[in-house]
Amino acid sequence: MNDNGIVIKINDLHKTFASQKVLDGVNLEIKRGEITVIIGKSGGGKSVLMKHLIGLLKPDSGEIWIEGSDITKLNEKDLNEVRKKFGMLFQEAALFDSMNVIDNVAFPVREHTKLPEKEILRMAQERLRNVGLAGFDSKMPSELSGGMRKRVGLARALILDPDIILFDEPTSALDPITALTILDLIKETQERLQKTYVVISHDILGMFRIAHKVAMLYNGRIIEFGTPKEIRQSKKEEIKEFLKATGIPGFSGGDR
Repeated sequence: MNDNGIVIKINDLHKTFASQKVLDGVNLEIKRGEITVIIGKSGGGKSVLMKHLIGLLKPDSGEIWIEGSDITKLNEKDLNEVRKKFGMLFQEAALFDSMNVIDNVAFPVREHTKLPEKEILRMAQERLRNVGLAGFDSKMPSELSGGMRKRVGLARALILDPDIILFDEPTSALDPITALTILDLIKETQERLQKTYVVISHDILGMFRIAHKVAMLYNGRIIEFGTPKEIRQSKKEEIKEFLKATGIPGFSGGDR
């Protein structure tokens, strides 16, 4: 199921909450070693789709293949093994307020391995250097700016060297300059590590800056999928309206 470099394949995914149909037959293929961005309106099902990718939600019907395993059929034990392939940067970075920076970054290693403490600290410090936070080990989350918290969250997401990293609105609540810095950091780490990044966002302009591929989720379905350039040139009225509302048509930078 991972032919042609496909690492995630979603087939005809459906999910309804009460009477609200959120996912209505989602189909999507995500290639290894690319940044794939899922865009769409706020409340349009992007976060619901992401939660399905790591098995936090079960679909009503459909399949989600992760490197050859349909996770919709797995028990919790096997699902936990698949989850080890993932890192995640949450919308608010989701740091532990009671832990300093180094302990926040080291947390997944302490939870999932039996490595010696000296090696754990070395790994955490290396990841902090990777995101430009060398020397911040003893700082507490409350002492950090929003952008710095996102950097710590990214360091933690990377520390176990996962195959796939999920990003939930990575630029939310950040000023424009800090948001660009975080986007550039995401792009730089992906190019260096060659991991598969999946990003959900409604920051379309920012996402076109980093995406290899863009998927548009609309009314519970992926209605367009392609490079940023292909998305901007789409003839579909829903895409044109969405891009016009976000001021994209005249955008000329960052074509992939």
